[in-house]
Order: sequence, then C-alpha cells, then structure tokens
Amino acid sequence: MARIERDFLGEKELPDSAYYGVQTLRGMENFHITGIPMSTEPYFVKAFGYVKKAAALANRDLGVLDARIAEAIAAACDRLIAGEMREQFVTDFIQGGAGTSTNMNANEVIANLALERLGHQKGEYQYVSPNDHVNFGQSTNDVYPTAFRLALILRLGSYMDALRHLQDAFFAKGKEFEKVLKMGRTHLQDAVPMSLGQEFNGWGTTIGEEVQRIAEVRKLLHEINLGATAIGTSVTAAPGYPALATRYLSELTGTKFILAHDLVEATSDTGAYVLLSGVLKRTAAKLTKICNDIRLLASGPRCGLNEIDLPQMQPGSSIMPGKVNPVIPEVVNQTGFLVIGLDLTVTLAASAGQLQLNVMEPVITFALFTSIATMEHAVNSLRVNCVQGITANAERTRDMVLNSLGIVTALKPSLGYKQCAEIAREGYETGKSLHDIVVKERKLLTQEKWDEVFSFEHLIYPKFEQ
Repeated sequence: MARIERDFLGEKELPDSAYYGVQTLRGMENFHITGIPMSTEPYFVKAFGYVKKAAALANRDLGVLDARIAEAIAAACDRLIAGEMREQFVTDFIQGGAGTSTNMNANEVIANLALERLGHQKGEYQYVSPNDHVNFGQSTNDVYPTAFRLALILRLGSYMDALRHLQDAFFAKGKEFEKVLKMGRTHLQDAVPMSLGQEFNGWGTTIGEEVQRIAEVRKLLHEINLGATAIGTSVTAAPGYPALATRYLSELTGTKFILAHDLVEATSDTGAYVLLSGVLKRTAAKLTKICNDIRLLASGPRCGLNEIDLPQMQPGSSIMPGKVNPVIPEVVNQTGFLVIGLDLTVTLAASAGQLQLNVMEPVITFALFTSIATMEHAVNSLRVNCVQGITANAERTRDMVLNSLGIVTALKPSLGYKQCAEIAREGYETGKSLHDIVVKERKLLTQEKWDEVFSFEHLIYPKFEQ
C-alpha cells in the first residue's frame, strides 16, 4: 500500500506505513551522509515532542490554533515523549538546510498521528497540516536549536551519572590500595614514593572535576530562542508566544528554560556548543591520560612495570600464544581521540555561521551527540570491564621502591642535597643499594634511623624535618 503526497516541488510516493511525509522523503533522498538517522538519539526525538507540544499549547491559549487540533497535536507529541515512533525519524544527522528536513520529519510524523486520532487518513493535511498547524508560529531556526539544547541537557545527565560511577570506582580502589607502597614517577623516571591508593584517588578527583565543569556549561543550554522564528524577529508568531511557549516547555520538562533577551543574537549564536565541546574534549584528554597510566602500570607482565593486573578480557594475539592486551583502556583512548577530533568539527562549524543563521548546526548536533554517547559507553566500559577488577602487585611495587635510587630524596633533610646526589651516583654506577651505601659502608645513618625514615607512614605522608 502506498500514498501520494505533494509539495510545491511535485509529487512523491510513500509507503502507507510511513508516518513521515514528502518533505522528509526528500531529505532522505538528498542526504546520504553518515547513514545514521536521528532515531538513534532517543533524547532528540523526545525533545522534539516536548517542543512541538509546548508550541501547540501556547498557540491554543493564544487563540491562533484550533483547540481540537492543538490537543490532537499534543497527544501525538505525548507518544514521541513516551518513546514511541522513533523508527519514523529517518533523516540523516548531517544535512543541508540547517535542520529543516529534521524539523519537517517531526512535523509530518506528529501531523499524521494527530490525523489518525481525529479519524482521518495519513496525508490528509487539509485537516492537520505539518506546516500550517504543527509548525504554526515556528521555524526550523528556533525549534531545531531548542530541541537540540533540551536533548543535550537530557543526554548530559546520563553521561554525568556515568562519570560519577567511574569516580566512585576509582575512589573504591583508592581505599583498597591505600597501604600499597609504590614509586611515583616524573619524566618516566623514579621520583619519590607514594601509595597506589593515592594514584587511584587522584584519578577519582580529576573525574569529579569534570562532572562539575559539565554541570556549569550545561546551564548555558537553558537559554533558548523559541519563538524567534526565522531570524529572531518572531515573524508569524502570535504576540506573547515566545514567552508562553518557553513557559510551557519548562513546565512540561521540569527544566527551567530562559527565553534569550536578544532573539536575533540567540538565533545565530552557537557559542554554548563550542564551550560544551571544549569541556567534552577536556574530559577526553584526562581520560586518555588516565588510560595511558593504567596501560603503563599494567605493562609486562614480566618485562614491564607490572604494578597492577587488569582483568583479562580476551586473547591478545593471533600469533603469540597466551598474550593478553589492555583492550579496555585502549578503546577508551581511541574514543578520546574521536572526541578531540569532533571538537575541531564543532569549532569550525560554529565559526562558519553567516549573518542571521548558522546553517552548520546539524554537524554540530552530530558531533556533540556522538561525543557524549561514545564517551558514556567508554566510561561505563572502563569502570565495569577494567577498573573494578584491577588488582595490585603489592610485593613487587614495594621491592621496586626499596631498590630505587629515587628514595634518596628522603635523606636530603639529614644528609643534604650534595651528599645525597653523590650517594645516588655511586648507587647508579655500582649497582649497590642505598641501604648498603648509607648504613653499612658510610655509616651515615643507624639501622634504627633508616627504618624510621623509610617506614611506610613516613614515605607516604612525609613530615617536614629541620
């Protein structure tokens, strides 16, 4: 079964099972770019449901949209909000037209759902029109960015939860490893002792900072241009519509939205996306550093640092029997690289705006949703498949500390920098231990004093001595 729909460019045949219409079909035919339709981001579909419902209710209250039609539109929107009809959102994320194909996809699906509710057939737009009713007093240029911002707010909540859970996992390992002595390193060289717990705690702290930064930048997404219509002058919108639609959107979502005071500026501005992308890049950079550290600490098992063991997830080689690789930190690294690259995409797209509109917003949408979704998956995998199962090789880490020349720093308050440097040099050249040089040969410290200086508590929590 099929139906014919018409627009001012001509006719198109659609399967009768399709709730989208002719303008969506043109978008599908024109934009074969990523192969990823907007249906893959459920929050975006849900957000369009909220925005279109807020618009319909506002227009109903203002007397410019028939109440019966408005209520049918609102009921259709409720189905989108409930997660239904996602498969009908078929337009590619990256498209020309500043998102018009996606906006019309929403308009047509909602119109056809409303038509069925009112007892009409799909495509009988003389009763409920995608343009004249569902999109009344609206433009892609205010609806699309408003839905995008709402979807980002919803998506970021899930991502922030994932980061908090990862932070908790690092802190739990920090507690578990608080008595594991190890050598700290700078420049990949021995530095001074620390506990493995301190290292894991540091990772937890830095992830917590990222949650705070995301929360801060998310606030900028609460400013919207709903009611700006084409360029910010609110052409075709009823008087009072911008404020009323914004109020309805806040009430429907439970999220406080603020109508931009300068709608012309807000319609072309993409600065909030650039800032958000920068924060996502910052988190990606931090996670990449953490995963590099984890891979280094787990290197070996016999010819590397081998301070920690990672869960063994899969055989690591098609040629080397028994080899196991740190595949989870590796995939998180690669996800971080993707996000860092997508940040450049957002930057370039934001800078490409011209005059009263930035038509590159679809690629910004794709970049940010991709960054957030892939990072959320990577963070969850890092926590579940790696961090929670890490074990410490405590005996090896302690032996490395006590055999290291780096611990000579602990003797500096007693022996002075120059003499400590000479002792370290002798140890390096002869292979002797610091203990043998300091206690047995030069008798610079008693065994009792040595044990005091190099006790676990003193090494991990050194006290100033004068």
